[in-house]
Amino acid sequence: MMYVGIDLGTSSVKILLMSKDGGIVDEVTEEYPVYYPKAGWAEQNPEDWWQGTLNALKNLVSRNTEVKDHIKAIGFSGQMHGMVALDNMGNVLTPSIIWCDQRTTEECHEITEHFGAKGLSDLVGNMALTGFTAPKILWLKKNAPEIFEKVDMFLLPKDFISFKLSGNYVTDYSDASGMLLLDVANKCYSQPVLDFIGITESQLPNLHESFEVTGQLSEAIKAELGLSHEVLIVGGAGDQAAGAIGTGTVSEGVVSVTLGTSGVVFAAHDDYRVDSENRMHAFCHASGRYHSMGVMLSAANCLKWWSEQASVAEIDDLLNEVDDTISEVVFLPYLMGERTPYPDPNARGTFVGMDMNTNRKDLTKSLLEGVAFGLKDSLDILVDMGVPVEELRVIGGGARSIKWRQIIADIFGQKIVGINTNQGGALGAAILAAVGDGAFESVDAATKAIIKTVDAVEPNLANHEIYKEKHLKYKALYQSLKPYFEM
Repeated sequence: MMYVGIDLGTSSVKILLMSKDGGIVDEVTEEYPVYYPKAGWAEQNPEDWWQGTLNALKNLVSRNTEVKDHIKAIGFSGQMHGMVALDNMGNVLTPSIIWCDQRTTEECHEITEHFGAKGLSDLVGNMALTGFTAPKILWLKKNAPEIFEKVDMFLLPKDFISFKLSGNYVTDYSDASGMLLLDVANKCYSQPVLDFIGITESQLPNLHESFEVTGQLSEAIKAELGLSHEVLIVGGAGDQAAGAIGTGTVSEGVVSVTLGTSGVVFAAHDDYRVDSENRMHAFCHASGRYHSMGVMLSAANCLKWWSEQASVAEIDDLLNEVDDTISEVVFLPYLMGERTPYPDPNARGTFVGMDMNTNRKDLTKSLLEGVAFGLKDSLDILVDMGVPVEELRVIGGGARSIKWRQIIADIFGQKIVGINTNQGGALGAAILAAVGDGAFESVDAATKAIIKTVDAVEPNLANHEIYKEKHLKYKALYQSLKPYFEM
C-alpha cells in the first residue's frame, strides 16, 4: 500500500510517496511564483498551484509505474490563511491573497473594534492578524465589491487542490482555525463573525477532521494520471499541524521547536486552551486534539541575513567560528517585526552591547542566542498556560547545527531531541492519508510507528543560570526600545 502527501508551500509544491511502514519511496517538487503587486501585498495564482501539483503528480506516477496501482489515498498539507475566491462554476475570481500579505491592517482594527479583543478571542480563540483569512474577505468586500458579489465559495490554498482533485468543497479544523471564522473550541463556524464579515456558511467549505476521508479522486484526474482504481481523498491539515504530525508532535507533553525561516513552538494538548493575553495561536490539531503555537517571524533567516552582511558565502563557516563563550552582546531577532510574544509589526532587529573588542564571532553567537531567547518566550507562555512540557523536539534547517541545538538546550534548561526524518508537512500529509485509509487505527499509532527520536542534547546547567539573567536583559531591551520602534 502506498500513500501520497501533497505539501502546498509558498514557493513550491512537494509531493511525497510513502509506503505503509513510513518509508519514503519518492518525492517530486514543482515551483511557482509569488507576486508582489504593491508594497506589503503578496499574491499567488491558484491555477499556478494546480498546474504545479498536477505536473508533480504526473511525474511521480510516471516514475513509479510499478507501484502506482497500490496508491490508496492522498492527504494534504498547505500554507495557511490564503483566500481563494471561486464563482458558482468553481472558477477562480481573483488572485489569492496569501498568508504574508499585510494589506488588511485596517480590516483587523475594524474586526477588533467591533467585537473587542476579548470578545473576539471568546468567539474564535485568536486575535485579528493581517495574515488571517477573515480580514482578507472583508478587504475584498470593501475594495472589490463587484468580485465579492460573485463569490460562491471561499477556500484555503490546500483545499483548492483538494477541490480540483475530487470536486468537493472541504477543509479541516486545523487549517480552518487560521481563518478567524472558526469557533475553535466548538469546532464550528462562528455565526457572529460571519455576519460581521458579510458571508454565509454556505460560502465556506464543509468541516472535517484531518484524518477523515472527504472524497475520492475524480474519474477525469484518474484518467490524466493513468490510474484506474479508487483513490481516497483525506482532509489533511494546515502546514504547521501537518508538520507536527510529521515530527510526531501529536499528544500532550511533546513540544516541537522549529528552526526554519520562521521559528515555531508547537504544543499539542487534550483540551482547548487560550492564553489570556492572546500571545499564542489557539488552533485545532490534526490529531483530533488542540494545539497552541507561538510564531517568531525571523529565526534561521536571521542567520542567512547575517551571513550576507558578513560576506560569508557558507553559513557553516560562521557557525564553525562560534565557541562555548556566552556573548556579552544582546540581539533582538525582529528583522520582520514579530508575532509571539509581541504582535508588533514595527519591532526591528538590534545588536546591543558592543565595544571595541566585539568581533564577528561574538555577533554570530549573540544572534543564535537571540533566536533561542525568542523561542524560550513562547515556551514560557506554554508553561504559564499549564501545558505540560515533557519532551522537546527541535527540527528545521537550523537544527542541523549541533552548536545551535546546544544553545537552545542551555537556554531552555531542558534536554532536546531530534527526529529521524526531515520531511515535515509532506510526510504528515501522507501519514494522515494512511490513517484515513485505515492503515493505522489513529494518528498517534501512525506517528509512534514511523517517527523516532535521535541525537539527544543535554543542557549545560551552569550556562542555563547565566542565560536566565541574559534572558531578562533581552526582554527588558524590547520594552525599552518599543517607543523607538513606534516612532
